Amino acid sequence: MQQDMTTGRILPVILRFTLPLFIGNIFQQFYSMADTIIVGRYLGAAALAAVGATSTVSFLLLGFAMGLASGFAVLTAQRFGAGDPDGVRISVSNGIQLAVLLSAALTALGLLVVPGLLVLMHTPADILADATKYMLIICRGLAASMFYNLFSSFLRSVGNSRAPLFFLIFSSCLNIFLDIFFIVRLGMGVDGAAIATVLSQGLSAALCLVYILLRVHVLVPSRRHWGFHREAALHQLRMGIPMALQFSVTASGTIVMQAAINMFGSVAVAAFTAAWRIQNILTQGMIAMGQTMAAFCGQNFGKKDFARIREGVRTAVRIEILYSAASGLAAVVFLPLIMRMFFSAGEDLQALMPWAMTYTVECAVFFIPLSFIFIFRNAMQGCSYSFLPLMGGVIEMAARVLCAIAGIYFHSYLLSAGCDGAAWLTAGIFTLLAFRYMMGQLESGNEQPL
Repeated sequence: MQQDMTTGRILPVILRFTLPLFIGNIFQQFYSMADTIIVGRYLGAAALAAVGATSTVSFLLLGFAMGLASGFAVLTAQRFGAGDPDGVRISVSNGIQLAVLLSAALTALGLLVVPGLLVLMHTPADILADATKYMLIICRGLAASMFYNLFSSFLRSVGNSRAPLFFLIFSSCLNIFLDIFFIVRLGMGVDGAAIATVLSQGLSAALCLVYILLRVHVLVPSRRHWGFHREAALHQLRMGIPMALQFSVTASGTIVMQAAINMFGSVAVAAFTAAWRIQNILTQGMIAMGQTMAAFCGQNFGKKDFARIREGVRTAVRIEILYSAASGLAAVVFLPLIMRMFFSAGEDLQALMPWAMTYTVECAVFFIPLSFIFIFRNAMQGCSYSFLPLMGGVIEMAARVLCAIAGIYFHSYLLSAGCDGAAWLTAGIFTLLAFRYMMGQLESGNEQPL
């Protein structure tokens, strides 16, 4: 179902769009959560550490693909908001063609650099082989992630957040079934977890495409919409590449952070991995609100309703302050209970808990500025501003890297685990100021994006 976000009361519009995204994001996390729980319980803490050691590298590659896909769909949202169906279809055809080329290039790059990168990250020797095997399979399936995110972004750009939810629920359940089948029944080890993830994402992409072809005709290009459209392609690359780079610079910082964590051994890596997965689940409401702001601001930017953009962002901020406070409290209170899900009865949870709790507390304190990053960054991107969000990512990376270097230098887990919090605080302040600058420019009649 398409949703025009340029009319109606703002709070119901935002909540109606965000809730399916939030549920869908939670199920998407089940891909990695199922890998983590099943690997940890059936293959042991060492195998869990191997999968966890690849998390930041996965984020580097998959985040780049996600950034490209989201950037390509910004033009779709703007042309939909402007009431230009031909422009919508041209943006879809261009986005698909660009995604084919760039996913192939990204796959080749990943296969080339990942083994060496894991070594540079000081991945513990006892888990390096499994970590490399897992990551190479993820690289080979990169196109599945790219096209799922592309088709989902197209659907969100026209106000449809429900269809991707249903596909994700189905494929998440499939992912869990395949994890158990490949790991427990066939004994495939960490390879089975990676294959299950790729197959499930590929099915999500296929289902999204079929749904678009059958039900969302405004997103289906006809023969005359295919071919190279220079103006549309330049706009999509101008948005997609900075958004992809933004993910990459953020991921680069997390890679340095992971290298700092790796120095404390496989037990610390396993505990950190479990706590990081839990944190990822709790922050999905922030990510969903960011995705909502991209569509909401994109449509209203196409209509030139800047006052509605400002009021929509204010509403999102109020919602996320409450959500962030509740999530941070839940993370700390329920961590001991949830940690038991990740490990078999034979693992020493008393040895794992201090590492996990330190990271969780340091993250929970800074959940509110993290929510600001998602809101303001996506709002700016929806208004065709790409440079300022990218600079927010650079600042986030710099803070994370400096904190990680300090952690390595002083051999301090407290500093190493605090990398995320330092990054979120500095980038949250920057994106708030950048958004205020953007709104001043738009409301003064200067629509030259930065």
